[in-house]
Amino acid sequence: MTDIKPSLGRFGVFVPQMTPDQAKDIEALGYGAVWVAGSPPAELDWVEPILENTTTLQVATGVVNIWSAEVGLVAESFHRIEKAYPGRFLLGIGVGHPEADQEFRKPVDAVDDYLDKLDEYAVPKGRRVLAAMGPKMLELSASRTAGTHPANTTPEHTAQARQSLGPDAFIAPAHKVVLSTDGEKARAVGRNALDIYLGLKIYLNSLKRLGFTDTDLTKPGSDRLVDALIFHGSAEAVASRLTEHLDAGADHVPVQVLTEPANLVAALAELAGPLGLR
Repeated sequence: MTDIKPSLGRFGVFVPQMTPDQAKDIEALGYGAVWVAGSPPAELDWVEPILENTTTLQVATGVVNIWSAEVGLVAESFHRIEKAYPGRFLLGIGVGHPEADQEFRKPVDAVDDYLDKLDEYAVPKGRRVLAAMGPKMLELSASRTAGTHPANTTPEHTAQARQSLGPDAFIAPAHKVVLSTDGEKARAVGRNALDIYLGLKIYLNSLKRLGFTDTDLTKPGSDRLVDALIFHGSAEAVASRLTEHLDAGADHVPVQVLTEPANLVAALAELAGPLGLR
């Protein structure tokens, strides 16, 4: 195991949960990785069935919460998965939110301590990433991990991150999309998905640094905000917007399609051609 920058292909899939059968279909479409969202338990026992049912697809956590996932058990899980499926698992970690985590303390210090323990348990720098948006956390992501996996950001943030972190850091911004040419409908879906984030200081502060105003960020969010964070339109239009992240310096873009789970693979198939995957 080395600290070479992760190679996950240009596009991946970001989902709340993933079945092995869905993963197999997604791999066949040409996506390089699946990022499973939320704060999964430290055992990570859902990872192996996905990897077992695929051959090249990588799996990443988006992200393990440092407050709820005991670091020793996370490290044990990493090594178990790495032994069975070398080079196909990427550990994404994050600090959570003060609104949700009562143990919350200075984020940079808390993450730094967690990374110290991952070092002690020999989880390699090159197989872990940090959910980082602000300057200090981004700096930590480059010095202590392979790089950053932010969410609810824009291609402008990606460009800033690349300029700040240099060419060697791995940057994988997740981005939400709605495949609909009905702008009113797409924005309604987007606002529903963004509602929780417009109550979390970490995201609000990040978006303010990108130039969004209090008016933009007041629920349910301005059209300007929704259009920036939720790419919508035809598959071709959405693919063009997602590619802006790559043009801005991203290595890999996990795509979160806002649709029913039963429609996920069909929506990803619709996007695969315009994204250049097939």
